[in-house]
Amino acid sequence: MTVRAYRQILRRKSRQIRVGNVLVGGDAPISVQTMTNTPTTDVKATVEQIQAAERVGADIVRVSCPDRESALALKDIVRQVKVPIVADIHFHYKRAIEAAESGAACLRINPGNIGSAERVREVVKAAKDHGCSMRIGVNAGSLEQDLLEKYGEPCPEAMVESALNHAKILEDNDFREFKISVKASDAFLAVAAYQGLAEACDYPLHIGITEAGGLRAGTVKSSIGLGMLLWSGIGDTMRVSLSADPAEEVLVGYDILKSLGLRRRGVTVISCPSCARQNFNVIKTVELLEQKLAHITTPLTLSVIGCVVNGPGEARETDIGLTGGGNNTHQVYLSGVTDHRLKDQDIVQHLVGLVEKKAAEIEAAKAAAEAAEVESRQDVAPAAE
Repeated sequence: MTVRAYRQILRRKSRQIRVGNVLVGGDAPISVQTMTNTPTTDVKATVEQIQAAERVGADIVRVSCPDRESALALKDIVRQVKVPIVADIHFHYKRAIEAAESGAACLRINPGNIGSAERVREVVKAAKDHGCSMRIGVNAGSLEQDLLEKYGEPCPEAMVESALNHAKILEDNDFREFKISVKASDAFLAVAAYQGLAEACDYPLHIGITEAGGLRAGTVKSSIGLGMLLWSGIGDTMRVSLSADPAEEVLVGYDILKSLGLRRRGVTVISCPSCARQNFNVIKTVELLEQKLAHITTPLTLSVIGCVVNGPGEARETDIGLTGGGNNTHQVYLSGVTDHRLKDQDIVQHLVGLVEKKAAEIEAAKAAAEAAEVESRQDVAPAAE
């Protein structure tokens, strides 16, 4: 599909690193992250939370390692999950080494608070030995004292300087497999810091508005801040930081990416807010549809519009559409074309069935195309001598 000029987002060119089996930066899809909030030493609870995040599409999950027991618990956690695990490390360099040895795919560190140059070298060696990448995590709430004295307060310039100072520490140790974040709870500050950092280096950027708040307020603040960055092409991996279940962070992250056309997963529902013209209960219908379609991972679109004012137009642009009509009878569209009518009592289950059928068709076509591609490559492979 040709991207209309007004929809086109030109992503910042960045170098590419690897977090386990997930590529970050370059032309890789923008990955969605979350973080567990269970005690890491409670392996069962932590694994269950990671697996719940996996089910809704998490690409990477971060786990805090505040002590030796937590770092060592990663051994059992990593074996039971599919996504790469980032170990969140602060202050004690040995936790980073233990996490690398325990199977972490990435170490989230602040080189400035790890300690001496020798300790940083030991952490870098552990990362190299065990195939770990790193994330330099700068936060407006924990800037170095000398930078606060220099600039007077947390500001974009101070955050960028902190990030580049830390990057140099790793570069001086011949280590460049890292990404950088410069987070703040103030969306204006975070956006300005990321914009400055994006111009100053080519490292992949992990974006987020830290401590954004609860589910609703945090979603709004994150959508504003992350939306501004993503729209301008900044961001290679992201976390929506909410005081909520980690799975909610993943869902919101995907919704932000879907809204910008940067990544699609599952069913995108286009629905009206409803009004006196509605010919069925739109709000309840959409609520039930979202619940019953949560298991669908195939990207497709579904429009649910209560009347004929905008319904036919929206349906023309979606894979499956429903427009409300009179006498409890509504119009169903398939691939933008009117197809059949539907009575009130059948709406939810009927649309779920249509979506599941369409998803199965898309996946079958995809599998056939992949098989044909493999066969084509085999056909052109040079014969063995």
